[in-house]
Amino acid sequence: MSTVNVYKQRPDAAHAESPLFHAGLHELAGKGKSTAGVVLREKKLLGHLTLRGDGHDAAFAGAVHKITGLELPGALGLVVKGETSLQWLGPDEWLLIVPGGTEFAIEQKLREALVGQHYQAVNVSGGQTIVELSGPKVRELLMKSTSYDVHPRNFPVGKAVGTVFAKSQLVIRHTGEDTWELVVRRSFADYIWLWLQDASAEYGLAIEA
Repeated sequence: MSTVNVYKQRPDAAHAESPLFHAGLHELAGKGKSTAGVVLREKKLLGHLTLRGDGHDAAFAGAVHKITGLELPGALGLVVKGETSLQWLGPDEWLLIVPGGTEFAIEQKLREALVGQHYQAVNVSGGQTIVELSGPKVRELLMKSTSYDVHPRNFPVGKAVGTVFAKSQLVIRHTGEDTWELVVRRSFADYIWLWLQDASAEYGLAIEA
């Protein structure tokens, strides 16, 4: 069996910057109107891991559940427990998001639990971030930004899809009645931030730390 080198991408002594660090969101927090229709918050520096394996294999599914406390979701599904979530990306692929700083330990535990199985676990924390949007006008903002149908009948809470958004690509996750998340690649983060400012102008935008 080949040896896999697993290393800590964000050492404790290193200074980490989120993909939206240069947007200065912390300086804008609390300055928006209390009546804003859209509230934006970057859920920064969380741990992002992609998992690949046979979801129909009880040993694989059981190991993931043992380590994460979450059941593998089916097609377009998303399960959330606190700051930990597990999202279906494809027939044999999931995105696991965990509290920042725990991703290295969780990856190690997964590898130990999956020894001998056909699987893949990759830490992609540095390559993406999550932008949370909440408020009564978020659905209208999404309708302006993507051609994907975000009507409640088609996009209920607990669903997540990868789609075109503002001529780029990202993942939209519906996590609460008026709460959505965008999983954004680092290279698109500034562009998406500029787009969201413009698209939410008519509703009012507030930034939350």
